Amino acid sequence: MKNILAPSILSADFKILGEQLRTTEKAGAQYIHFDVMDGMFVPSISFGMPVLSSIKGVTGQTMDVHLMVVDPERYVEEFAKCGADSITVHQEACEDLQKTLNLIHGCGVKAGISIKPGTAVETLIPYLDQAEMFLIMSVEPGFGGQAFIPESFGRIRHLRTLLEERGIDADIEVDGGIYHSNVAEVLEAGANVIVSGSGVFKGDIRKNTEDFMEILRRYE
Repeated sequence: MKNILAPSILSADFKILGEQLRTTEKAGAQYIHFDVMDGMFVPSISFGMPVLSSIKGVTGQTMDVHLMVVDPERYVEEFAKCGADSITVHQEACEDLQKTLNLIHGCGVKAGISIKPGTAVETLIPYLDQAEMFLIMSVEPGFGGQAFIPESFGRIRHLRTLLEERGIDADIEVDGGIYHSNVAEVLEAGANVIVSGSGVFKGDIRKNTEDFMEILRRYE
């Protein structure tokens, strides 16, 4: 399975966002992780459709949209129109998760399901064949710079086992507290899509990205 780096623009410098995205692309990052927060599902407020529209096409990277919002189905069609290639919603935020997944697929984009650290992995079982990606939050969603929750390793392994037992070849994305120092353990646990904000955008972006990609390729 291909390993993918998804730099989170929450940690980017928005004054030079396009330039920084191009730097990550040239250094090998395949995705851009786009965190949308509404101040209700999580305490923070981030950005929305206008920002996605402005960066779509700046690079050839996959726009990986993560909706940390209440009732995300309200925004699915608009994010798809603005350039999302993949839309991930939270199991905890959807009144009818299956209906939301159908809506995402109906817009012609890939669907992902995310769960917070306190949500049991088993809640994903009815939907394992209904999404292309599953996102394990390894911190409490809403703020950057948090430390990786060690129990996440077991949750990643459990989810990968559930998928393999059913013959499902889906991506497992992990978001929160991932740096060069621990990404190998995350990959070994069964993840293949790695989100990192501070680990990419703080310091030398090109070198940080290249160092991540070297580790990701080693574990393919």
